Amino acid sequence: MTTVAIGKTPFRTARIALGGATFGREIDEQKSFRLLDYAVERGITLIDTAEAYGGGQARQYRRDTLKIDDVRETSDEMHSSEKIIGRWLRATGAREHIVLQTKTLAHGAADVAKAIDASLERLQTDRIDLYLLHWFNEQIPLEETMSPIASAIVKGTIGAAGCSNTTAAQLRSSLHASRRHGFPRFEVTQPMYSLVSREIESEFLPLCRQENIGVVGYSPLGAGFLSGKYDEAVPKGSRFDVIPAHADIFFSERNFQIVARLRALAEQVGVPMVKLAMAWTLRNPDLTAVLIGARRTEHIDNALEALPLDAPDHWFAEMNSW
Repeated sequence: MTTVAIGKTPFRTARIALGGATFGREIDEQKSFRLLDYAVERGITLIDTAEAYGGGQARQYRRDTLKIDDVRETSDEMHSSEKIIGRWLRATGAREHIVLQTKTLAHGAADVAKAIDASLERLQTDRIDLYLLHWFNEQIPLEETMSPIASAIVKGTIGAAGCSNTTAAQLRSSLHASRRHGFPRFEVTQPMYSLVSREIESEFLPLCRQENIGVVGYSPLGAGFLSGKYDEAVPKGSRFDVIPAHADIFFSERNFQIVARLRALAEQVGVPMVKLAMAWTLRNPDLTAVLIGARRTEHIDNALEALPLDAPDHWFAEMNSW
């Protein structure tokens, strides 16, 4: 599998990247290790996680927000994704073979500094290649947030900064601020992108292309929505079961119509829905990489097989029209 540069950073990634949101939440540590081994053996280089990814956080969210106190996760460990990846790195010695990306919810200078140290400890590493803000917080001056990240970049404990879930206007504002105040700019972004999440096409992707900023799209299957398995009920143990808020994002009349059209096209051409949806996302040249979540090795295989899918242009033209 060939690799491409991530914007102006010194890091390169394969076109498919592996997300760790499922680790300790939908799958246990043993299965997580197996997925990580499988991904790296097949040339996947970018491994993504976040301090917020954990079985414990998912359970806490349902308890605090939905007032539901039950057990749906494989683990109640807080920050389980970072911790599992850290234990895998220690067990395998794979650190030199991957680009490690994590994200923080912190924004105040002191909180960000603590968050960096905490992620380094959980990941059992002396450096994080790509360190992203999980969300853009317009209530706190960006220079305050970036101050400890800039210091960590100078020290070598962080390679480059970025941001997930940001708008084109926010990204443009951050670039102006970094030039004005002299702190490192965002070199990589992580937006949601799929057949049912195309908002970034109009302004965000052209801006990233113009500024040579890496784009790692996530949820190419709409957190599994585009598999068609959510037509009637939410399967136990699925992402929508563990994190019910996903339903608020994807369940709409328009999106269910897209799923129906995707199913019809898949039956017509004899290609599985998930492979078609993945191939459509991978076809966008403005994406540096596509981040996949997985619970089984078959999910990784689907993405790898969709990458070289030799499909007629009119299939994708039809999908573009939905």
